[in-house]
Amino acid sequence: MHARTTADSDNGQMAEIPKNAITRSVKIAALPAAHAGRTAWGIGKRLGGKPAEAVTAELQARTAEQMFRVLGELKGGAMKMGQAMSIFEAAMPEDVAGPYREALTRLQESAPPLAAESIHAILADELGPQWRERFAEFDDTPAAAASIGQVHKAAWHDGRVVAVKVQYPGADKAFISDLNQLSRMGRVFASWIPGLDIKPLLAELKERAIEELDYLRESRSQRAFAAAFEDDPEFVVPHVLAAAPHVLVSEWVDGRPMSSIIVDGTPQERDHVGELYERFLLSGPARAGLLHSDPHPGNFRVVADGRLAVLDFGAVAELRDGLPSAMGRLLRIAMSGDAETVADGLRDEGFIRPNVEIEPQAVLDYLAPFVEPARWETFHFDRDWMRAQFGRLNDVRRPDFTIGLKLNLPPSYMLIHRVWLGSIGVLCQLDATVPMRGELERWVPEFAQE
Repeated sequence: MHARTTADSDNGQMAEIPKNAITRSVKIAALPAAHAGRTAWGIGKRLGGKPAEAVTAELQARTAEQMFRVLGELKGGAMKMGQAMSIFEAAMPEDVAGPYREALTRLQESAPPLAAESIHAILADELGPQWRERFAEFDDTPAAAASIGQVHKAAWHDGRVVAVKVQYPGADKAFISDLNQLSRMGRVFASWIPGLDIKPLLAELKERAIEELDYLRESRSQRAFAAAFEDDPEFVVPHVLAAAPHVLVSEWVDGRPMSSIIVDGTPQERDHVGELYERFLLSGPARAGLLHSDPHPGNFRVVADGRLAVLDFGAVAELRDGLPSAMGRLLRIAMSGDAETVADGLRDEGFIRPNVEIEPQAVLDYLAPFVEPARWETFHFDRDWMRAQFGRLNDVRRPDFTIGLKLNLPPSYMLIHRVWLGSIGVLCQLDATVPMRGELERWVPEFAQE
């Protein structure tokens, strides 16, 4: 049975979601070609007398809309890449951020849905031909859709309201194919978010692809988090009721999406959500022995009583002993300005290879986005600060410009780095003031002063 969707058709007819590798590659490859074509169109408009500001705004709006349409309709690795990029929206120059902000926020929350008959076929394969007997009700219209699956609201046989996550057919092949294709398009993505190094992000997404496609593995991670945060006054982790390789059934959680608070939350709401968001990410290794490793806003909701609900556990790193003690120790030393000791510590941890010569002070300067928030009891994350950090790292005149090319990211720190950098991007979107010092002292081993 072919997977189909109504989202991309003006006449209401079902339109097939492309699964063929060649078809998907052609659509992804069209992104840089279209980007170049629009750039040429913009030059022509300016030569024709249209104001440069108006041309730039229209060019960025068209590019953002196409990016959402292509990455969203393809789902798989294409959309996953879009969601990963959306975390760094705050780094974009403000004069071009508007169109992207809307498109990337939509990527955090939705994607074109599959038809009901396709969903029913998957449920029959995964839960058995009598799958309907496990539900008192099942809503064929998806409540949400994302990179590799969509969620349906249903009533379990005992009356509990549940979320049924169903993986798209062929998501595994599409995921890997897309990421391989996207890895060849670094320059295009760099033009959207200046200063963002796309290669490590794509490499990490490819490394974790198989894990995120395994819903049985996700169910085990979610169960571990739910047990660790049972009856917590600040967090909600829904319990898993049933799981299969491509279907996951868990408790339904109503709440306001974090993306909504990013758009129009009050200062108090932003600070509250930012504090809980950072606390959850840091506390997971200590409380559950696991690190939630997909920090984009679409995975978080605020429930009516103010608690933060966490909804997706496809990307999780096992840290049975908590966060690495070297991480807290080196962060504390970096705050003191001891560049030599920081460089030695990074070399011991594998961030600097034995045969690589590197200037310690340049390394310390490069780490400023991670170190500066820790210097203060409370730190205000905002877009201006984020743009300044990315702009500094992208400044070819600075001595630390090439440091990123010389540093190595050890596999054991891969997801930690993703979460740490991603959370900074989200907190800047939230424009939140967060008690960073206290959270680091509470959850990161050896960060607290001796």
